[in-house]
Amino acid sequence: MTKQHKITFNTKKVTKELLAVLSDRARDILKRRFGLEGIPDGMTLGAIGEIYSITRERVRQIENFSVAAIRKSAAFKNNADVFTEIRKHMDEFGGVVHEKDFLNHLTSDKETQNHLSFYLELGEDFVKIKEDEEFHHRWTIDQGLAEKVHNSLRDLYKNLSEDDIISESELIVKFLEGLKDTVKDVRNEEMAKRWVCISKKIGKNALGEWGVAHSPNIKVRGIRDLAYLILRKHGSPMHFKEVAKAIREVFGKKANEATCHNELIKDNRFVLVGRGLYALKKWGYSEGTVKEVVKAILEKNGPLSKEDILDKTMRERYIKANTVLVNLQNKKYFKKDKDGKYLIV
Repeated sequence: MTKQHKITFNTKKVTKELLAVLSDRARDILKRRFGLEGIPDGMTLGAIGEIYSITRERVRQIENFSVAAIRKSAAFKNNADVFTEIRKHMDEFGGVVHEKDFLNHLTSDKETQNHLSFYLELGEDFVKIKEDEEFHHRWTIDQGLAEKVHNSLRDLYKNLSEDDIISESELIVKFLEGLKDTVKDVRNEEMAKRWVCISKKIGKNALGEWGVAHSPNIKVRGIRDLAYLILRKHGSPMHFKEVAKAIREVFGKKANEATCHNELIKDNRFVLVGRGLYALKKWGYSEGTVKEVVKAILEKNGPLSKEDILDKTMRERYIKANTVLVNLQNKKYFKKDKDGKYLIV
């Protein structure tokens, strides 16, 4: 099956013309560096240096000199339309682009992507902003726009807590809201999604929800985190067997029922609210035995009637009413006052 791409020029022909202006060694170094003309992957400066018995710094110098030589050549001027076309694609893709996403957008063919990476390095309109702690490798044709996008992404991250999980549409609204005062042409939602993907600090989980990239809600580390996402999506208590089944169906992960039960017990984000039934603590459920739950209710509310205790306890636990009544009969912990209300001994 032919691999699809959006470009209209022949990359092999263009690259051959551009490299022809160099010496044999310089040409070979660029071919190895970018993975061109039969070399599948780009090589590091150090690896190339070992081949030629020169330092990595010397390889860098040859690379820089070679790029400069190509830019001054007639071959470069003759292929100006190639760089114009790439610039047009970059502008349409957002003007500030995640390197990998942009190349995948242009073509699914890895060899052709290598040629395009080479042209990005050559093109004088293209500015590479190297990967750092905040952002992935990206390219831009507008450094002013890039800085505004960066600042908006930083603000978006600062306003997300570790526990936040928001929908993609909500995320995009928040992001574009931060850009509207600085960017007159606030691009469409599809472009905004591409900009968000530049950030390393913000990420998406397997359910398509967004949040702080390193949080367990996004960077799922095991059964506990998967169970949290399942229960959160479900919105009400689930039996641990149901949780394990949902993990297998939704995420395609192995989830043994007994293992799932053990993991839920260990994690304080979950509360056992019935026989094998778990809820999220953030929903307002309390930890502890039925006796401890009743005690906490009385400590908070003071003396209560049997009916009130049943009502409040049943909101905390999926249990039979008789289980609560049996606990109330324990005179070591509870007694009745003169009005027939229960209080703590």
